[in-house]
Amino acid sequence: MSLTKEGLWLPSPANIAASHAGAWMEEKQFSHWNELWSWSVTQPDSFWGEVLARIPIVLRKAGDAVFGPGGATPSCLPGATMNILDSCFRCPPGDVVMREGGEDGTIRDYTRAQFENSVDRHAWGLRGLGLKEGDRIGLVSAFTAEAAALFLGAVKAGVIPVTASDAFSGAELAVRMRIGEVKFLFTQDCVLRNGKKLPLIDRAAAAGVPLVVRRLDPDTPLPNGALDWQAFLPEVDTPFPAVERQAEDLLCLLFSSGTTGEPKCIPWRHSTAVKCASDGYFHQDIHPGDRVCWPTSLGWMMGPWLLFATLINRGCIVLPHGAPAGENFGRFVEKSGTTILGLVPSMVAAWRSSGCLSSCDWSGIRLFSSTGECSNPGDMAWLMALAGGRPVIEYCGGTEIGGGYLTGTICLPCRAGYCNTPALGSNLMLLDESGVESDEGEIFLRPPAFGLSTHLLNADHHHVYFDGCPTTTEGVLLRRHGDLARRSADGWRLLGRGDDRMKLGGIMVSSGEIEEAIRSLAWVSDCAAIAVPPPGGGPLSLWIAWVAGPSAPSDPECLEAFRRLVKERLNPLFKVAGSRRLEALPRTASNKVMRRLLRQNFEEQR
Repeated sequence: MSLTKEGLWLPSPANIAASHAGAWMEEKQFSHWNELWSWSVTQPDSFWGEVLARIPIVLRKAGDAVFGPGGATPSCLPGATMNILDSCFRCPPGDVVMREGGEDGTIRDYTRAQFENSVDRHAWGLRGLGLKEGDRIGLVSAFTAEAAALFLGAVKAGVIPVTASDAFSGAELAVRMRIGEVKFLFTQDCVLRNGKKLPLIDRAAAAGVPLVVRRLDPDTPLPNGALDWQAFLPEVDTPFPAVERQAEDLLCLLFSSGTTGEPKCIPWRHSTAVKCASDGYFHQDIHPGDRVCWPTSLGWMMGPWLLFATLINRGCIVLPHGAPAGENFGRFVEKSGTTILGLVPSMVAAWRSSGCLSSCDWSGIRLFSSTGECSNPGDMAWLMALAGGRPVIEYCGGTEIGGGYLTGTICLPCRAGYCNTPALGSNLMLLDESGVESDEGEIFLRPPAFGLSTHLLNADHHHVYFDGCPTTTEGVLLRRHGDLARRSADGWRLLGRGDDRMKLGGIMVSSGEIEEAIRSLAWVSDCAAIAVPPPGGGPLSLWIAWVAGPSAPSDPECLEAFRRLVKERLNPLFKVAGSRRLEALPRTASNKVMRRLLRQNFEEQR
């Protein structure tokens, strides 16, 4: 492999041959990656049938087909029965499957036997609480080995975990637990970050359901009626028999913001985890023994994705504690032996600007993968060089996809900041504003594809993803996803969102949620939240356009109030970069805010 000065990584024949996809291409006598991808979308029954056997995925009863009836929203593996946990623990019992780091620099390893026993104990504990198949539990916690064991134990027992980020306010957690109809909420008393204890238990209590609390501080008093997490766990060594489920039965419930104020509740199925495993196998190229570190949360799709993509492919999950910033994180990555590092582009920008990784040795990393935001090519070229010339696999997808639809492969040259292929099994079209296929515009997915959502718990699925979408010349109704991209000889360059949603710090949030919070201020009569890309690409910044009502403070005071309110009401990771007072918001004849015009004005006047 080689890395040019322009940030272009070139695979060697040995790189390709050693990859999962390259080995399969050799067996199938495909001479180029495009032949493999074309086969995956033109002959899905044949492709997915071989994927299930190759990974492999354990089915207790084979399905009737890959896709069932349903037009643009068919079920996956209709008639098949399974429990995805049957596919998660197939490595030798002594292999390390989880490596957990503490902020004090300590590292704890869990063998497959140890971690699987913890999963079983959590499954037995849920039964002890009287929970049965189909019941739902909430999980709001740091991403720890114990939280992962609870999540997987619930899946094994047929109980549905409903997850949310531990960074949300009490009101936001309450909304999500209400939508999820949870019977118990599992949480912890506080979250440790940068040596500080950030209280969590009071926010979790706002959900108004019985709590099971993991106490990091043994002196923390439990709320009335709450259970201690350790007391909930039975002391048993008996394996828990995984409950047989239909492939389309619920696996977990995740949330992703829509264009209204209430977050969309997206069901994942047992079949969705197959999509996670497939992407991890073919695109992140996870091999047995790979150590995969991806700072994330079980409240976002990359948390469950990491569990299934790594465990099913017999890798080791590396869990850092604390913020993924500074030299301490760099040392942890080095000390943990991480071979695949996932990240959000804003993390790379911070590492590069601070120089905090200058003394770290990341030569053990085999590849990076980036998701959550548009990448800055300069930052990614710097990262590739930092590790001695390693590729970055861009990974663009969503909760409602179960993984990625546009990504990368080490079987092709990797240009910093660019995707080089659609995901295997995924097809798409790039349409301009007139609905004509183009090299720049909005990406539309072409169903069917494995892992795509088929319904939403609290919204009209067809309205969200299909209303007003064009059809192909063959009569295929395209599916809206909302990302903008430009296609060139270098690959696919992501340009951000085409609708009212935005990603801030790798977290999807709707403009409606932000605007609802801003409008709660008595002196704001109208507002619009706009995500603005910085020059040259990179993480989006949040700007507020607003119209003043009576008794509005000065502009600096207003900006400070916006910043405080967004952090308190939504997420402390969301930062308001700036604001602008207007006489009126620009609107169309149908009264829609002209966000593109606002975005252009912000970009020109920054």
